[in-house]
Amino acid sequence: MSNKPIYVTVPSLSPMENFVEILKQAWDTRVLTHNGPLVQRLEKEVNKILELESTIALTNGTIALQLAIRSLELKGEIITTPFSWIATASAIKWEGCRPVFVDIDPETLNIDPKKIEAAITSDTVAIMPVHVFSNPCDIDAIEEIAKRFNLKVIYDAAHSFMVNYKGKSIMEYGDVSCTSFHATKLFNTGEGGACFTNNVELFEKLKRLRFFGHNEAKEIVEDGLNGKMTEIHAAVGLANLPFLSEVLSKRKAIYNIYKEKLSHIEAISFQRINESEYNYSYMPLIFNSEEECLKILASLNESNIFPRRYFYPSLNTISAVKHYSQMKHSEDIASRILCLPSHNDLDFDQVNEICDIILKNYY
Repeated sequence: MSNKPIYVTVPSLSPMENFVEILKQAWDTRVLTHNGPLVQRLEKEVNKILELESTIALTNGTIALQLAIRSLELKGEIITTPFSWIATASAIKWEGCRPVFVDIDPETLNIDPKKIEAAITSDTVAIMPVHVFSNPCDIDAIEEIAKRFNLKVIYDAAHSFMVNYKGKSIMEYGDVSCTSFHATKLFNTGEGGACFTNNVELFEKLKRLRFFGHNEAKEIVEDGLNGKMTEIHAAVGLANLPFLSEVLSKRKAIYNIYKEKLSHIEAISFQRINESEYNYSYMPLIFNSEEECLKILASLNESNIFPRRYFYPSLNTISAVKHYSQMKHSEDIASRILCLPSHNDLDFDQVNEICDIILKNYY
């Protein structure tokens, strides 16, 4: 194996000339922001791919979550998962709400809907589940609970671009779904994200909120913020979109090699997924113990390979987020999960060599 470092992920990028050709349009128009023609074109292209009509392009996935909360005018407790990136909880706090954690299903790694009802109080206003590693939550159960208790649902779908659930885009579910177009995601604009909603009034409100609360007449009618995607980031996305199927296929092929070579190791298990409802953008391994996990991490690091402990630590253990409350499964899984390298620059020989390094620790 080469001495060049192998990271858990790197951005999937189009050829530079594709990006430059699109970027020239911004130089020609001299429009770099404020809902420019490239942003509008990107939204239309995403709508076409996902068979939607509600894409609202934003600066990043965290702002998407914040605007979703703000658009629904939520104040109170929002039930969410402790097994996620910090942005899930910090967005709740930034909008003046309080995160309430509910433990996960240790097999799907998603919030356990059977435990949600016990966490609902008179102050609960919404549920914010995460489709972890693009694995869809139990949407039917969550939305039944939300309807029964008159709660809003915001899906953190940061990992879930190109995932369908029951025959339609996963972004169609909930009051608002939010995704990330960060550089590490299956589809990226460098930095970026989006909100999706089937509610026409909410759609228009989200568009106002991302531009300081301006309406079409440029009057300030809401307390908004600056959540606009730039033309430069939209150009990155437009250049990358034609290669999306290729990116997805490559990551699925990488996933399948890992699964085939490592699935017979008793010390390792895998997230339970429905393969038709997954985008293979991550490759999580769950070890029998944290000791095993750290051993494999060190072994790979010695060979200049850098997997990541997604998501560690469990958010309920971070004092800056919230006072500690035990989340048995989330804390346990977070301590012994490792995401292996998976990206378009990774060739299959490297994937096999990574597997061989792991196998040497067991045979």
